Amino acid sequence: MTAPSRAPAAPPEPGAPPSPPPSMRLRELAFGAACAAAVRAAARLGVADALGDAPVTVETLAAAVHTEPGPLRRLLRALSCYGVFAERPDGTFTHTEMSRLLREDDPNSLRAIAMWCTEPWTWDAWPLLDQAVRTGRNVVEDLYGKEFFAYLNEDAPESADVFNRAMTRSSEQSAREVAALLDLSGSRSVADIGGGQGHVVASLLDKYPAMQGYLLDLPRVVENALPRLREGGDLADRVRIVPGDVREAVPVEADAYVIKNILEWDDESTARLLRNVVEAGGPGTRVIVIENLVDDTPSMRFSTAMDLLLLLNVGGAKHTTDSMVGRLEAAGLAVGEIQPVNPFLHAFDCIVPA
Repeated sequence: MTAPSRAPAAPPEPGAPPSPPPSMRLRELAFGAACAAAVRAAARLGVADALGDAPVTVETLAAAVHTEPGPLRRLLRALSCYGVFAERPDGTFTHTEMSRLLREDDPNSLRAIAMWCTEPWTWDAWPLLDQAVRTGRNVVEDLYGKEFFAYLNEDAPESADVFNRAMTRSSEQSAREVAALLDLSGSRSVADIGGGQGHVVASLLDKYPAMQGYLLDLPRVVENALPRLREGGDLADRVRIVPGDVREAVPVEADAYVIKNILEWDDESTARLLRNVVEAGGPGTRVIVIENLVDDTPSMRFSTAMDLLLLLNVGGAKHTTDSMVGRLEAAGLAVGEIQPVNPFLHAFDCIVPA
């Protein structure tokens, strides 16, 4: 078993300003909501989309995004402190590598994710983190009187739409990376468990033209499966869409099962799903589990923040390497290689032993 390793810290750039003292760093952290709000504002205003390749004056940019120049300059100045946009000596602004990721048309766009992580419900929930830490329970049910996804779909449809767009964009990007990493050349079939719209199975079917696929998820999810997988799509004759709750049953037999970013529920639900996969596949079946980790990865700040957000909204949790291995072995799986998919995802390659 190969454990993930921490990427070495990048040395400071020549001429970079010195790190602030602890007292100032703590002040900055306490004001972290201002940074998140600034990113959200830029995303909602479409500033990155309006800014082209050439430096632009604030007045020109303000006219393009329908804002007042003065407040827009203040917004851009704050974001420039974090490397999102850059201010030139003449007062014009340009893109940076980060600000380009807020463009809707960037192939690696994070605009929808930035919106999702700063939706109105998050501003209600974050102040109650101490309550969630005390009780170990989510706070959303106390806030809104219903389970998180019921609240989104019934009471916050605009936020539900942002969530769906964010998950779609994130799935599109990571599915390509998953397919590039996995060697399934010895498998005739693959099942995408809790696979959403089917980005992972579609990417794998593209990579392996002779492979058959299955997409399993809740009925309301798979009814929005990628058009390529549905009747008339170019992959429709090679994939079977199976609606249902994978925590209750996995009614397909495949050579390989991929389980990505869904083992964040309570322990019993996770255990039921893994048992269902083991029983469906039988001895010799390959099971690849892909998850964020909250130990020894280059994305610790992001992953630990998502871990706390999961505590707040659904009472779930991200895993450490050891906790993930423990759950997989408890389900009867033999854990093999563990390798990074990208800076925030790791793949656990497992086999159902004979």
